[in-house]
Amino acid sequence: MAGLRAFVAVAEKRHFGSAAATLGVSQSTLSQALAALEAGLGTNLVERSTRRVRVTTEGAQLLPLAQAVLEAASAFTSAAVGASDPLQGSMRLGLIPTVAPYVLPTVLAGLKRRLPVLTVRVVEDQTERLLAALREGTLDAALIALPAESPGITEIAIYEEDFVLALPPGHPLTGKRRVPAAALADLPLLLLDEGHCLRDQALDICEKAGVRAELADTRAASLATAVQCVTGGLGVTLIPESAVPVEAARSRVGLARFAAPRPGRRIGLVFRSSSRRDASYRRLAGIIGELVSDKQPVRLVKQQAGQTLSSAHGEGNRRAHAPRAG
Repeated sequence: MAGLRAFVAVAEKRHFGSAAATLGVSQSTLSQALAALEAGLGTNLVERSTRRVRVTTEGAQLLPLAQAVLEAASAFTSAAVGASDPLQGSMRLGLIPTVAPYVLPTVLAGLKRRLPVLTVRVVEDQTERLLAALREGTLDAALIALPAESPGITEIAIYEEDFVLALPPGHPLTGKRRVPAAALADLPLLLLDEGHCLRDQALDICEKAGVRAELADTRAASLATAVQCVTGGLGVTLIPESAVPVEAARSRVGLARFAAPRPGRRIGLVFRSSSRRDASYRRLAGIIGELVSDKQPVRLVKQQAGQTLSSAHGEGNRRAHAPRAG
């Protein structure tokens, strides 16, 4: 099984160092496991070089089967555990970078009170890598922007929040509460790097508004950096409502709210469908929702009969939610 895990990790990461880090082993251990698998099969699964890793034709054919075997093994282990509660042990929880810094203090403190026997290990990463870690079994659950639209992954919507327009200090739109999304056509929009969900969501908002955004030359690797660039007059950007208290407190950034229907996003908990722990994870999602909504101006998503339904909470307008990215 170690050889299969090594092969799948290397094939998905295309990098021995990243694959070893994902599995929590050394590169030499990873290489030995992969080499042993290849020797047993009598075929090369990957081609190695100093600069890149390429999956062979034989490896590409066998990769889906290897992934299926690992998923089946995970399902077998989960079934064997039976009624064990993941909320009473150690949990590996992933979060995307535009969520983690703004809700973790509240969530971790609240979980310690509400679930004192639960030990949480936090992993911050982009959506695609979190979903890959879920499928590989190196994560138990993750908080991401929905929809995930990933096979074998169950989604539980938790809350919705608006996007706020961050502006340079003294900008004429600062303090406005009914800015049309079409105004983005006249503003230099500063985006996060490729792979961040907030980047794709911002572009999706422009598309829905029927405008071609003027993109700023600057790109940022984090939301905090993006806000600092905005403060320095390099452009404007979108930040989720939950990030406003933190980012506004450490910068002189100006803020403006959009007119209805206000663009925003939906955050939820995702986990492997094969884990058969829906009840426990739905309980966890409910607790996280209560903790976040108690501190942040977000709208909880109601759950009914196993389904997730958008809560009105005074919102008469249909919201525009961007597709999941990273």
